[in-house]
Amino acid sequence: MRRLLVILLAAAVVAGVAAAVAQEPGTGGAAQDAALPAADAALPKGPASLARTLTATTLRLRDALGRWDGAGAVPREVTYLALHHQRMLRLMAKRRSLGDATLRRLPEAVRGEARDSVRAMRHLADIPRDPKNLPRLRVARAAPAADLRRFYDEGQRRFGVHWTVLASVNFVESAFGRVRSASEAGAVGPMQFLPSTWRAYGMGGDIRDPRDAIMGAANYLNRSGAREDLDRALFAYNHSTSYVRAIRRFAARMRTDERTFRTYYAWQAYMRTASGTRRLTGPGRG
Repeated sequence: MRRLLVILLAAAVVAGVAAAVAQEPGTGGAAQDAALPAADAALPKGPASLARTLTATTLRLRDALGRWDGAGAVPREVTYLALHHQRMLRLMAKRRSLGDATLRRLPEAVRGEARDSVRAMRHLADIPRDPKNLPRLRVARAAPAADLRRFYDEGQRRFGVHWTVLASVNFVESAFGRVRSASEAGAVGPMQFLPSTWRAYGMGGDIRDPRDAIMGAANYLNRSGAREDLDRALFAYNHSTSYVRAIRRFAARMRTDERTFRTYYAWQAYMRTASGTRRLTGPGRG
């Protein structure tokens, strides 16, 4: 099944966007706003300065995540810190020599998360896309992170597919359900199913409903042999070894530190378009 692969680097969409949603509820005070990195803040250009800034941002983001359990919308502080964090990791994924030099300079407490995220992004970037066949994009708010987390747990209990794998698929396929448009091949919903495949594995649910889609994906992966060979099942889900490696990387990181799930959830959707890569959600895009 061909899917949209929307998150981070892998999706290709046209320039027209029906809607873009910023998850930044409420307003902070002037002091708080001044302390947060701007959505378009200049990024350090050298590996030493980039490592220092990424370390400080990651630690501050983890502290902010400790005050948010995933219920409701993403807090303003988390939104801005996560975007700054994401932009630096995207830069490291794209500029490999800079990224690798930066990774070597990171402290151990930060290096593992950065390494896995950067390598997963690079795997996604390796998936070929046809620039002449780009679907239009429609985005909206995702279901709350806490709700998704419960759905992943249910999928794990029912079908034996680890919750982090389901979260990774949801993340890569639709930015946790933010992308509502169909792929160029006609795959739809938070887990990007072709309607014909959904009829076989969706168990009568709604292909666009977050819980139903996650259960359908867990069912599909289970019936594709995920308990015995997860890589084979993921390859059946999307016929790309780069896709399999990316899902594995993201899942491993979330399994190591569950806060990373909320970090990825707070990241914004970036798309490759006919005119270049664009950020479609988050501050300044609403």
